[in-house]
Amino acid sequence: MSTTAVRTAEGLLTFPATFWWGAATAAYQIEGAVDADGRTPSIWDTFSAQPGRIDNGDTGAHATGHYSRYREDVRLMAELGLSAYRFSIAWPRVRPAGGLGVNESGLGFYDRLVDELLTAGVRPVATLYHWDLPQELEDLGGWTNRDTALRFADYAAAVAARLGDRVALWNTLNEPWCSAFLGYGTGGHAPGRRGHVGALTATHHLLLAHGLGVAALRSAGVTGQVSVALNAGAVRPLTADPADVDAARRIDGLLNRIFFDPILRGAYPADTIEDTASLTDWHFVRDGDLQVVAAPVDAVCVNYYQPDLVGAAPDGQLDHGTPYPTAQSVVFHRTPGPVTHMGWSVDPTGLRDLLLRIRHDYGDCPLYVTENGAAYDDRVGPDGGVDDPERIAYLRGHLAAVHEAITAGVDLRGYFVWSLLDNFEWAFGFSRRFGLVHVDYDTLDRTVKASGRWYQAAIARGAIEAP
Repeated sequence: MSTTAVRTAEGLLTFPATFWWGAATAAYQIEGAVDADGRTPSIWDTFSAQPGRIDNGDTGAHATGHYSRYREDVRLMAELGLSAYRFSIAWPRVRPAGGLGVNESGLGFYDRLVDELLTAGVRPVATLYHWDLPQELEDLGGWTNRDTALRFADYAAAVAARLGDRVALWNTLNEPWCSAFLGYGTGGHAPGRRGHVGALTATHHLLLAHGLGVAALRSAGVTGQVSVALNAGAVRPLTADPADVDAARRIDGLLNRIFFDPILRGAYPADTIEDTASLTDWHFVRDGDLQVVAAPVDAVCVNYYQPDLVGAAPDGQLDHGTPYPTAQSVVFHRTPGPVTHMGWSVDPTGLRDLLLRIRHDYGDCPLYVTENGAAYDDRVGPDGGVDDPERIAYLRGHLAAVHEAITAGVDLRGYFVWSLLDNFEWAFGFSRRFGLVHVDYDTLDRTVKASGRWYQAAIARGAIEAP
């Protein structure tokens, strides 16, 4: 069985036979049924109901109807040939109102989903927290309240007790940077709070929740790998000017190293502590916390969409619009080249460089790319199909970057497209489509896009055409 990546004489980039070809989703973005079977509101239910928060006033109340159509969706996964499916578990389905009891109806849904996946030959990959905090816990302070991390550990233990013998890979958290810096820093995501100190406090409590969650999963005897999904990026200075290089250092500290260093080294980066010293003395970090955060993981998962190209602001003044609590403002520049419907730069080299950098800085830990994908303005054609050549080019380019990293020695074991289905794209509502599968939001009918068929063919042969 091949365990290496190779380039064939036919110009194909062949992946290891053990490689996981996956796709990913998140509960609030696809499930709907937000008040079914004992589920209580999350912060995203509350946030979406506030006027002006979400494009077009959209909410995830119905989303793609996955809660009632999961069997159909698993059949689509099997048809595409996926070897793994990453989904998230809605905390307020399992522990309504953030309490300590288990809602059997809610947890039973995920029990059935996991069994359905296994029957279809698809590995279940579960994320315990993809941003849907029970509203009652937010009312008590949310992630700025240390107790939320303890409640997360209790919730993780309850889920692991039911699903721990069948899930192949666990993510404790998804993109804690977004939860902290967008949810508690800029207010652009739920719960919609603003403040740099709140963002840093939430960051630490999310990391503490991760460490406590790892311990809870281990204590429950889970058989799958344990990890966390970080939205990491390649941060590049605009020029070689020392001010631009320093701006890139600051952003790298607050995007990447503030998470990687505590988890993999047991300490926050000293320069980031110094950069934020005028805002906080980091009093929320207690003795012993970092030992908990650094609980050993089996792998590291990264979500990648675009690199960051940054430079120093000409006037050197703090930019109050940035999610980054830095003592000196930075300017974000668009990387030259095409962009997606989100306005995000298309640059696969950023993914390659990120993977190589993780190996260089943190050693040969197993890695997974748990999200990578692109939104485009997809339209159903006269023949009923959805032709999306831009997404095919995007996926081909980024999988080629993954192949390059594997060839260079990175222990990368799988890749998950974001997303399986078009869905509720957070503050953008239903205005952005990331899916391999088109969803008609009126009928909820599913149509596999051309990119889905391309991915199906790549999986079948275990290779892609060289770009």
